[in-house]
Amino acid sequence: MGLEAVTIRMVELRDQEAIARMWEALSAYHTQLDSRMPQMAKGAPAAYASRLVEVRSDAQTRAFVAEVRGAVVGYVLGAVVDLMPDLFEHEDVGFVADIYVEPDHRRRGIARQLFNAICDWFAAQGVRHVEWQVAVANTEARRFWEAVGGRALTMRMRLSRPEYEGARP
Repeated sequence: MGLEAVTIRMVELRDQEAIARMWEALSAYHTQLDSRMPQMAKGAPAAYASRLVEVRSDAQTRAFVAEVRGAVVGYVLGAVVDLMPDLFEHEDVGFVADIYVEPDHRRRGIARQLFNAICDWFAAQGVRHVEWQVAVANTEARRFWEAVGGRALTMRMRLSRPEYEGARP
């Protein structure tokens, strides 16, 4: 299959169903990779998609979708945030919350185009640094993030203790 024309554009209300489907697939993939990852709540895909569409006009948040032949095949969500307010000198950082491309459209540069779109928007906001989190078990995503120039900064860790299983504070 040859390279198809890809359109990157801001998210619109009509994209909710596609975004819900993709976010659900992303969440399910993460829990399949590592059962310690958070399990999605009932109704979460629709709620996520609704929130993503709601923040599309927020001055600190942007979401873009990738379209191929009129179908939404990927998305990226980013926000300008101060990751350590009140503790360190103020520094706005571009935070990539999610990026996803449908499996049949991967390895065609779509994720890179989405990432470039959010980075261009971050740059227009005066942001100099971009950060994200990636699941340790997601080797494919880690390769992508390294390919776009990302370098590890911190590592989030978890300890599960049997005596705490099922306990509610």
